Amino acid sequence: MTWEELECTCQSCKGCSLCETKTNTVFGTGNREADLMFVGEAPGEQEDLSGTPFVGRAGQLLDKYLFAVDLKREDVYIANILKCRPPKNRDPLPEEEDACIAYLREQTRLVRPKVIVCLGRIAAMRIIKPDYKISAEHGQWVLKGGIWMTAVFHPAALLRDPRRKEDMLEDMKAIAAKLKELNA
Repeated sequence: MTWEELECTCQSCKGCSLCETKTNTVFGTGNREADLMFVGEAPGEQEDLSGTPFVGRAGQLLDKYLFAVDLKREDVYIANILKCRPPKNRDPLPEEEDACIAYLREQTRLVRPKVIVCLGRIAAMRIIKPDYKISAEHGQWVLKGGIWMTAVFHPAALLRDPRRKEDMLEDMKAIAAKLKELNA
């Protein structure tokens, strides 16, 4: 499947009821040949309105962390497990994730990243392992399917609990170092 075919299929998806309440499908954004891919759980209100992932307050915080470790947003690829916003930003339901996960898998196949960073517990539980504990395991590396994976705190969680911001910075430094190591 090409990027255009995948995006068109995703835009017209009726796999779950979220298609009935969305404003826009939030497909993904960034460099489609990126070595680094970020995966969140689902679009929020600003993302639903714009059709672009991580553009609200959490996205702005993510941009600051990228800048802090000398990474550019345009050099990475950013997507979510869900492509449609759950009502009131509630956590995705398992059946919604099941309906959407094939789109993310195909995005990953097309990007072919060297590193995937899960943004938050929900993404890590779906991508890395079902019993992922973000507080205990953030920043730890796992090699799956030839791709290095880790998880960091979701930027929205950092807005609610700023005490974790230093942990996030250390994790982002390690991500930048891993990319350098893999590209050496």
